Amino acid sequence: MSRPSVLIVDDNDLMRSLLRSMLRNSEYEVIGEARNGVAALELTERLRPKIVCMDVVMPEMNGLEALQAIKTRHPETIVIMLAGSPSVDHVRSSIENGASGFVVKPFNAGKVLDTVDRAWRAARQATSSEPAA
Repeated sequence: MSRPSVLIVDDNDLMRSLLRSMLRNSEYEVIGEARNGVAALELTERLRPKIVCMDVVMPEMNGLEALQAIKTRHPETIVIMLAGSPSVDHVRSSIENGASGFVVKPFNAGKVLDTVDRAWRAARQATSSEPAA
């Protein structure tokens, strides 16, 4: 079984580096990184990651806008949103627009991996329990 592919999207270099380390030391394969929503859309189209871990607040196109675009084009993609100072509106908008989880910064490996693992398992269960057409 191949490792689930992940795209990391955050305008902060340190946050991307931390996430990369956490995910690579687990069962995930980080296949790309982006600094904003525009780059996230381009990389999602090109690389087709199974999972996108994305910051809410970024330049050019924020994470909520990118989430909407990704879920419209690739509804099967799991998107986990990250936020440093999340508002109730950010969390609500994320969930309403299809995010599979939400992690508050500063985060630790346990919280990130637990959220990603739960979303991955839920998506796998949903696809394996769908009736054959």
